[in-house]
Amino acid sequence: MTAWALWLEGRLADGRVVGPWLLEHGNDPGITLWDNGLVMDELLDVWSEAGEARCVLTFGVREVTDGDRTPAARVPARDPDVVQAPGEVAERVQRLAAYAFVHSHRGVLLAQLSDRTHAPGQWGLPGGGVDPGESPQDAVLREVAEESGQRVRLVGVLGVVDGHWVGRAPDGRLEDFHAVRLVWQAVCDDPTDPVVHDVGGTTAAAAWVPIEHVASLPLSDAWRGVLVDLTVPTTDGAGGSAHQT
Repeated sequence: MTAWALWLEGRLADGRVVGPWLLEHGNDPGITLWDNGLVMDELLDVWSEAGEARCVLTFGVREVTDGDRTPAARVPARDPDVVQAPGEVAERVQRLAAYAFVHSHRGVLLAQLSDRTHAPGQWGLPGGGVDPGESPQDAVLREVAEESGQRVRLVGVLGVVDGHWVGRAPDGRLEDFHAVRLVWQAVCDDPTDPVVHDVGGTTAAAAWVPIEHVASLPLSDAWRGVLVDLTVPTTDGAGGSAHQT
């Protein structure tokens, strides 16, 4: 399968667009922009070219000043149960995926991880990998339908959740894995009882969860911070937004 080429560009306050720069395997988007003299703010737009495995993420940015602190370099995490055989080399994989924070009058739509993952029974956002040539927006609508049977509409992009670790894929292959997860906010106008149509995949179940109960669930490491930010009221009564990195 052809890999995605992920590009970052910045939009300054005066409307000027700078970049794009290729997001190399394992690199943090914020550090990539920093290395080009920019401080990253919110994700503004995601676009891809029809039929091409190329995706551009546009961030609000400002120029680095003397008072800015250099962001810490990221060290790849490592799954605690990984045993690397002598001479075994981790295959480098950069995966673009799209997820949705879906809400309706029934609550927030969550997906439970199956035993094909490293966190069976834990909960996170519905979504999954973007196929080359498929737009991320189309991918998230498809994935939500496959994992829950719900038809949703996107109302805005929330952010990107980026991670880099070494671990084993479900087939046992050792991977140096770079996950770039795009997160949209979505609404389901006609929620039904969730049904997982992609049987045998990474989703065991899906459910509508009252927003006040989300933080008490066993949430996956990948989504815990994001879901708490989005569902736990702040002092002004509003939730947060998806992490940028």
